Amino acid sequence: MTHDQFFPSIGQVAEKADRGIPDEPSAEPDALEDQPVEEVESLCMRCGEQGITRMLLTSIPYFKEVIVMSFRCEHCGATNNEIQSAGIVREHGVTYTLKVLHRSDLNRQIIRSEACTIEIPEFELQLPPTRGQLTTIEGLLSDIVADLSTNQPLRRIQDESAYNKIQEIIHGLDEIIDGDKDDDEGAEPKKTPAQKLKEDPVKRVLTIKLDDPSGNSFLEFVGSMADPNWSLKTYTRTTAQARALGLAPPEEEAKASGDGAEENGAEGEGLDGKSEEIYEFPGICSRCGRALVTRMKKVYIPYFKDTLIMSTNCENCGYRDNEVKSGSAISEKGKKITLKVIDQEDLSRDILKSDTSGLTIPEIDLVLQPGTLGGRFTTVEGILDQVYDELSEKVFTTGDSSTVGNEDRDKFQEFLRDLKAIKKAEREFTLILDDPLANSHVQNLYAPDPDPNMTIETYERTWQQNEELGLNDMNVESYSGDDPNE
Repeated sequence: MTHDQFFPSIGQVAEKADRGIPDEPSAEPDALEDQPVEEVESLCMRCGEQGITRMLLTSIPYFKEVIVMSFRCEHCGATNNEIQSAGIVREHGVTYTLKVLHRSDLNRQIIRSEACTIEIPEFELQLPPTRGQLTTIEGLLSDIVADLSTNQPLRRIQDESAYNKIQEIIHGLDEIIDGDKDDDEGAEPKKTPAQKLKEDPVKRVLTIKLDDPSGNSFLEFVGSMADPNWSLKTYTRTTAQARALGLAPPEEEAKASGDGAEENGAEGEGLDGKSEEIYEFPGICSRCGRALVTRMKKVYIPYFKDTLIMSTNCENCGYRDNEVKSGSAISEKGKKITLKVIDQEDLSRDILKSDTSGLTIPEIDLVLQPGTLGGRFTTVEGILDQVYDELSEKVFTTGDSSTVGNEDRDKFQEFLRDLKAIKKAEREFTLILDDPLANSHVQNLYAPDPDPNMTIETYERTWQQNEELGLNDMNVESYSGDDPNE
């Protein structure tokens, strides 16, 4: 029997169902062979009687083979649905992100493995790993509403504050799920159901994030993987995640076998998954004068270069600092990165700003000279938060405030309001990194394909730039041939 006969596509299964293949088992051999669903008797854990488990072996287009299982007990009415992966564990973990903008997005299919975590940032919701599930966005939201509503009457008595917060989430999700009810009461529902689903926006824009270290979850895209509302990222599992999936020995066994000495390095794997040693340097805290330790590690950023990450933490006063440096040779040319930030997803892009890079946002006339903020490895949102915090705390709050006019203060307050708006993606803006040493980087969400929202230009450094960087007088040749008497 071929692979396709074991795991036919969902379309093939549906075609068999349309031809009228019976759901109940038949004694005829041909009927049994063509029957898409396997049925076995199973013990009901609620009443102890025998129920029926139906299993469907199928393949999801653009994903992998799965086993869909459904249990029902005719004696007590207990039901249970579950999905399990029938393929191998993938090499990398996956993170799916979907912007739910229209009601048609609610029909997108979700495959959630038992290792998958789901996050909905707009409601500050995080669903921990649970049993595998095959559903849609609408089905997922309906399940969340049902779960949150279960103990609401009791919460209202015991903890009214928690009740009110959860009730807000329930109302918000209901508004998204049942957003078409208000429209039906209006005077103009002239659209067909298909047009309504495709064109009508949801009452509230929603973001669905799936994070699965096993790589066995899936979120449907529309048309192709270039779907603008859908994105997929892969990442290397950490040692802790591998242990949770049973792909690495428990910590006790690792220590017993001599791997414990490398534990710190393994937990701090680089972005390429290779475990590099973490170096520690003693120092003095600039804030309290106590002894502290600075840690340094070399990592590789995909589609970029080797980078040194340094972290300083004072356990006495809580002072923290981190900085990044290039771990590669000096580039022959400079690099200018221009990113068009459109939505919250762009704010979550990883960004490496070196200490030689300038940062510009023309829409709000923000210009940061090289050296400002030092080297930083964060996200677009993170670096905007740092700029906002630095400016709001230090500008006009130090020195003689009487020398600053009211007009300048008003302009600066307006600038801060604009900065706050763009760091929440309330308006589109352009982020420009100009680095003469080409040591800065912005994550490409479409890698290895070109990113339509980002352009990268290389250029020849001027003599003045080389002079400021100390490159004009740098001698890298004939060291061994120099006369020591000269």
